[in-house]
Amino acid sequence: MSRDSYSGRGGGNRRGPYNDGFDGGRPSRGGDRSRSGARAGDRGAYREGGRGAYRGGARDGYAPRGGGFGGGRGTGGRGGRRDRVETDLLHSDLVHEPVSRRNVVMGLFGAALVAAVGQLVDYQVVNAQTYRDRADERRLYSQTLFAKRGAIYDRNGNVIVQSVECENVYANPKLVTDVDAGVKALVEVLGLDEDECRDKLTQDTTFVYLKRQVDQDLADELADYKVAGIEFEPAVMRVYPYGSLASQVVGVVDIDNKGLTGLEAQYDEVLTGTNGWIARERARDGSYIAGGAYEKVEAEDGSDLVLTLDMDIQQAAEEALAQAVEDAHAQSGSALVMDPRSGDILACCSCPTYSQTDLANAATADMNLRMVTDSYEPGSVFKTLVSAMGIELGLVTPDTEFAVPAQVKVGDDMVSDADKRDYGLTMTLREIMRRSSNTGMVLVGEKIGADDFSSYLDTFGITEGSGIDFPGENPGTIRAREDYDGSTLGSMSFGQGIAVAPIRVARAVGSIANGGVLTTPHFVSAQGDERVDWTEHHDRVMSAETASQVTSMMVTVVDEGTGMDARIDGYDVAGKTGTAERASEEGGYSDYIYMSSFLGFAPASDPELLAYITLDGTPQGSNAACEPFVPIMQKALSVMGVARTR
Repeated sequence: MSRDSYSGRGGGNRRGPYNDGFDGGRPSRGGDRSRSGARAGDRGAYREGGRGAYRGGARDGYAPRGGGFGGGRGTGGRGGRRDRVETDLLHSDLVHEPVSRRNVVMGLFGAALVAAVGQLVDYQVVNAQTYRDRADERRLYSQTLFAKRGAIYDRNGNVIVQSVECENVYANPKLVTDVDAGVKALVEVLGLDEDECRDKLTQDTTFVYLKRQVDQDLADELADYKVAGIEFEPAVMRVYPYGSLASQVVGVVDIDNKGLTGLEAQYDEVLTGTNGWIARERARDGSYIAGGAYEKVEAEDGSDLVLTLDMDIQQAAEEALAQAVEDAHAQSGSALVMDPRSGDILACCSCPTYSQTDLANAATADMNLRMVTDSYEPGSVFKTLVSAMGIELGLVTPDTEFAVPAQVKVGDDMVSDADKRDYGLTMTLREIMRRSSNTGMVLVGEKIGADDFSSYLDTFGITEGSGIDFPGENPGTIRAREDYDGSTLGSMSFGQGIAVAPIRVARAVGSIANGGVLTTPHFVSAQGDERVDWTEHHDRVMSAETASQVTSMMVTVVDEGTGMDARIDGYDVAGKTGTAERASEEGGYSDYIYMSSFLGFAPASDPELLAYITLDGTPQGSNAACEPFVPIMQKALSVMGVARTR
């Protein structure tokens, strides 16, 4: 129906036709003053049906002061009164309204433009790199090229540990088209758990490790199955040509080839290289795009280490120590072979030991190199240092006599000798050493005095670190001079009341073998092509004469005294036994549980080798430690080509 032919309700032309003007119908109260007023007539002249779209007032009209345009309830129906103008932003008159649609639209366009420019600045300037990185993460796959960790050699160039190429096996589950085939291959070749494999191959991701550090042969076998979605990346892992030999010295690395224990941890920065990487462009599903972006940075391998160890001597030490621990019913044991002239460690081990390739079954305690990481009361081995103090101070000589009682009071305790005699004896210092008399050595300690005794503990390096290039040296329990009580001096004189890492005792007694000069025990002789200088802390701590006199008494111990089980055919051996009582959990000392030890060097006339054996938690005395000393020292003398002296 056209607007020209519209008729009002009831069929007549009651309100007149709607054309350019109003020819009929009832006019508005204000009269027919204008087309505008007429247009806003009685309840709205413009209807499309039913009640009009506009009730009464002239919402689109303009009502001037003094007259009403459009009666009824229109805004201009009360003459002489100026009414508020309402604005309909969507339908406003472009000429008469205060805010036109044009301005609104332009304002919206302006705001949108400002927002767009701001977003563009954020994308291209403020956070440009962040957005580029995010895009690259989705588009580029960066794969690590692992650097080879430096190899470790013994003094003769034998490889103790090295890194070899292997493969990390991973999956892109989105590319796996046959999960059952993938699971079967992984179980058969790599021995993985079936349920775990199935779970990984169905994850909602594009990357998941299946197994890392897989031998190349196994990786090649798995690749032959040609399972879509199972992929490989180059990696490196540590291998041990000598098996578990020297495992406590060498230590282990984690899955990322970072050193955790032993020399692997001590020299981690030297051994560790710099990883490289390769970046390749991939599609949304994770597959590589042929001819896509490609960038590669080569890895730089780490530096090698050359050790002072001799693997033949190391093997002899580990075998003899394990046998001694078993025979003596000991809880554990340690062995050290060292060149006292240089501090080179030729062998060092503890028992029980462990395998680097079976860490799941390795006890933490068995991974420790007890010679360094544990501390013990050294027992009578310490008498060598007490004798050196007295001689160096000019207070005694090997022939100085003492009236040695059967018992002597130390603090609140009565100390006696191992022979349990009930009578006194006159003994020289040499005899005190030969018998390993506790009561006699207490008298020597009293002669030295607490001040000098404490001072010489510092001089001999007992109270400070040994300087060994190995992590976790035990600081021990050593009383400061101001903390001495009534029993401190007496008990320390025969090697109790003080706990120290065995490596410190070996270093201190090694100065006797080296003519009075301390050396620094160490494992590494070269890093890469550069030799390591260990002579900086070679300090004289006693005269050569004092060292010679103590050595002479130690020869007597082996030839005629408590160390006779340590004699070696063809060589003069200097040594000292030790039997320290072990502390009880209830306090005090345990009955019949000892730390048995022997420290000796040969040839005594020109020492080239020193060995220190400890057996902890054994019911036997010092002779138990003499037994492994002999085969270990014999092997070392033979390997090092030391000439016979007897």
